[in-house]
Amino acid sequence: MRGTFILFISLFLLNISIGNAQQEIEISLNEILEKVESNNHTVKISEQNFNAAKADYNQTNSILLPNISISHSGISTNNPLMAFGSKLNQEILTQEDFNPELLNDPDAIQNFTTKIEIQQPIFNADGIYMRKAAKAKMNAFELQTTRTIDAIKLEVTKVYMQLQVAYKAVEVLEKAKEAALENKKIAENSLKQGYLQQSDILSVEVHVTEVENQLLTAKSGIKNASDYLLFLIGDTSETLLKPSADLTADLNLEVYNQELSENRADIEAMEKSTEAYTNMYKANKMSYLPSLNAFGSYELYDDKIFNANANGYLVGAQLSWNVFEGFKRIGKTQKSKAELDKAEISLEQYKNKSQLEFNKAKRQLKDAENSMNLTSLAVEQSKEALRIRTNRYEQGLEKTSDVLISETKYLQKQLEYLQAVYNYNFTKSYVNFLTK
Repeated sequence: MRGTFILFISLFLLNISIGNAQQEIEISLNEILEKVESNNHTVKISEQNFNAAKADYNQTNSILLPNISISHSGISTNNPLMAFGSKLNQEILTQEDFNPELLNDPDAIQNFTTKIEIQQPIFNADGIYMRKAAKAKMNAFELQTTRTIDAIKLEVTKVYMQLQVAYKAVEVLEKAKEAALENKKIAENSLKQGYLQQSDILSVEVHVTEVENQLLTAKSGIKNASDYLLFLIGDTSETLLKPSADLTADLNLEVYNQELSENRADIEAMEKSTEAYTNMYKANKMSYLPSLNAFGSYELYDDKIFNANANGYLVGAQLSWNVFEGFKRIGKTQKSKAELDKAEISLEQYKNKSQLEFNKAKRQLKDAENSMNLTSLAVEQSKEALRIRTNRYEQGLEKTSDVLISETKYLQKQLEYLQAVYNYNFTKSYVNFLTK
């Protein structure tokens, strides 16, 4: 009975452990990049900014299309003028209604009017340029969305590489831990034989603890990078992502020949934004010109609701010219000119800064390549030094402290190499991002 109970408890705890285990999924960079465009929240926000700008542009259709309205109103009045006019509109006026007594003191009359009104813009110069400004603004937001997607993909690439580094670091540290534990056994045997002192054993144990702490930190780095990737692709699951490809140096000398392109989406977006300010300035200047609009209405009258025994229409056109508004219009034009100048200066500054950033990134790429090559050589040298010292240590010809220093240096150079490969690969991706 007791054995059955213990077995039950063991199975129960095993099920809990399995249930709490985090599912690990291998995924490639391309798979994540495909997901990020449709699931990333920053991209979705940028798309909604474009939709809002598109809606503003659609509103400017009002300068081309007619404005049509329908209304139905009813009144009851004994106002002499209104009563006489209502009868006239209803086409029920008789000779008796011209009696001065009835004209001056009419009986109350009901009048119901159904009215269809149309207003058609014909020429509004300022509205035309405001429409152009709205379109340029919409195009700018569209280009900004494109650049936002590129930037998020760069961030995904960066975090994916960090995840590769973290997994590779765990692999390196686990091997370092095995080597440290093996050396600890050798040291303990040497202690029993009287070749080492207790202080040497403590130094070995400290080294093992340091490696274990680094291993725990690297494992936390895996979880952090995985969680951030899930966030970037809008995934709220508790999945643990694992790169399907190992971290390797992807050398590409052609990248040094690339040049900054002015067709880059963010630069074009700023150019479109400047175009919008140009059209706003022109619109304010065109507000000095007169505007021409046509209008018309068709009306139905009756003394009963929703009836139409009489009707009439009105058509016409209006040429209006707002000659002077104090200094309101002048100040508005001056402000739009200042905003245009600011936009042009900002565009030139952004282009210069982009070129500066691009030149800097290419130099950083070359530095990262050199660092990677030198660190790779340092790894091989430290590995060979550790091998020699370990062999001499096993023969009692080296101090424990010297072996520990060699182990630490070899581990350090391996981790530095991983970081150097990451720096090169990401810097290369960043240079490509700047040339898009």
